[in-house]
Amino acid sequence: MNKVEVLKQEKDGLDVWADIERYAKTGFESIDPGDFDRFKWYGVYQQLPKVGHFMMRLKLPGGLANVEQLREIADITDQYARGFADVTTRQTFQWHWLTIQDIPEIVARLNRVGITTMGACGDIPRNIVSCPVSGLHPDELIDPRPAILAIHEHLKGNKEFSNLPRKYKLSVTACPEQCCQPEIHDFSLVAVRHPETGEVGYGLRAAGGLSTQPHFAPWLDAWFTPDQVVDATRAVTAIFRDHGYRAKRTHARLKFLMADWGPEKFREVLVEYLGYDPVRGAADNAPGNIYRDHVGVHRQQQRGLNWIGLSILTGRVQGDQIRSLADIAERYGNGEVRTSHMQNLLLPNVPDENVDLALEALKEAGFEWGGHSVRRGAIACTGIEFCNLAITETKARMTNIVTHLENRVEFDRNIRINMNGCPNSCAQHHVGDIGLQGCKARIPGQTEQVEAYDIHLGGTLGQNRTFTRAIHRKVPADKVKYAIENLLNAFNAQKQDGEEFYEFIRRHDDAQLDDFLGVETIIGAPETRDARDPAAKA
Repeated sequence: MNKVEVLKQEKDGLDVWADIERYAKTGFESIDPGDFDRFKWYGVYQQLPKVGHFMMRLKLPGGLANVEQLREIADITDQYARGFADVTTRQTFQWHWLTIQDIPEIVARLNRVGITTMGACGDIPRNIVSCPVSGLHPDELIDPRPAILAIHEHLKGNKEFSNLPRKYKLSVTACPEQCCQPEIHDFSLVAVRHPETGEVGYGLRAAGGLSTQPHFAPWLDAWFTPDQVVDATRAVTAIFRDHGYRAKRTHARLKFLMADWGPEKFREVLVEYLGYDPVRGAADNAPGNIYRDHVGVHRQQQRGLNWIGLSILTGRVQGDQIRSLADIAERYGNGEVRTSHMQNLLLPNVPDENVDLALEALKEAGFEWGGHSVRRGAIACTGIEFCNLAITETKARMTNIVTHLENRVEFDRNIRINMNGCPNSCAQHHVGDIGLQGCKARIPGQTEQVEAYDIHLGGTLGQNRTFTRAIHRKVPADKVKYAIENLLNAFNAQKQDGEEFYEFIRRHDDAQLDDFLGVETIIGAPETRDARDPAAKA
């Protein structure tokens, strides 16, 4: 067995809480090294460079939060996390700079407002993601929030599923755009109609995942009523627990079991675990390659109400912004705020007469909801600033890239730029229009390697889903923004009527796309390019 499997057999991750409380009194130096891995079961990771600080992640099922919870998050952000928090691609918040002495008090305060960190990380079911406008979207088939909360409550603290082979990511959605990306999760329920009666229930995808070996989740031809969603969750999770691979951590995700079994065998075993055969014939209703975003002001299905989707660049927000958003939600909405998988925030249930007032208050608090499309579609992982696995810096780098492109390129199409500081794809670079994967490169004439990025292009989801193709590797990090600028300019010059960016990428081969990036020219004239870069001067 690998080291982590040995640790899990010695003590379940959920049993580490008493130790965390003890270490809070005895100090960082007293922590048993094996417990650092078990801390993850409570959302706690050691922060780079592993000298006493921690990252903590919360669970917000479906990205749902109320103002009481948001104010507690804001207060903890200011008191313990040096004034900032990050909205994650798992539709929740995470903090940095916490100490072991802080953690019991933080968790107690979160629990008092109905938030848990239990299962936010570790080899256990993670936060359930969904559409941030669940229950609000005018074209939604069903409100998935009851299903989300039922599954969350069933899995929370459940030791039947606290020792899985690896992480286990879930989504439940009824969004017609399927914005929470069910194609890349281990377990996804997607609202779909019964093939004969037309009743609305849920179809099933299973065994998607990214990291270094990306797999799309196949449609399993199994339809469940809303009352059966916990059955479906238990069955797929138990299959992973009992049959998933445990010898190598790099080969332990559910996608590898699916790759070996195939969807038909997986479904046969699913029927055994369920004890009944779910309905067949429900159509896979994956949308076309549409942009999956809810940013901006949009009308809800509820008459006279609107949601306002906010674009949060790289997901980083200040404590005072979180507190201001809570105040605005209470004053102009219904006291609710939501997070999205694109590291954004959303204010729902704003009456028509309050929209302008809410927008004015949001602007004053430093929020944006429109602007350049590259800002709306930019996602970045934690990066080397805090992550032990990262090779490159990400959030500041992405901010610089976005600022540069906003100043230099007019662009009127939807585009997603996903920046990852290592190959593990926390920022999902395999499915971005432009995927940036952190690496190191050696520059001629220099002895030290520099931070760099492999530039991938062409990731799409939906009916014609594809992963990105690596077009140019080891581009020095400070030159990436120029390569993207060249690419966007080439699109503007050569796009066909109504053509979206992903369609443009698909109709060109790798050599053509590499020419559009123009990396060799950029590297050959760094002084000229840097001198006219307004972002570099700022």
